[in-house]
Amino acid sequence: MELTVFQHSKIYDLAGSIEYASGSVVSKIITKNDTGNLTIFAFDKGQGLSEHSAPFDALIQIIEGSGEIEINKQSHWLSKGQFIIMPANVPHAVKAIERFKMFLIMIKGE
Repeated sequence: MELTVFQHSKIYDLAGSIEYASGSVVSKIITKNDTGNLTIFAFDKGQGLSEHSAPFDALIQIIEGSGEIEINKQSHWLSKGQFIIMPANVPHAVKAIERFKMFLIMIKGE
């Protein structure tokens, strides 16, 4: 995962801050610390993240295109502007039926 330095008090375009790569998933960390992280992803068509789980809730917002978010074996189809919350410790996966970009927000808590 690429660690990118995004400056404070500067305006950014989320979709324009990451580019697609043929046959790949590209990710850029906006910020990461002990309390959580913000990451943007660009998925080429046919790419994805295999099923896994995380110890904290996470929010995915689609910033370009549309994608499939699978939570506990149930598929959810999201389009630009829509978001979904993935619960902690529940298996989830991401699939790109077409190219899409997403914003992942994970806030660590007790």
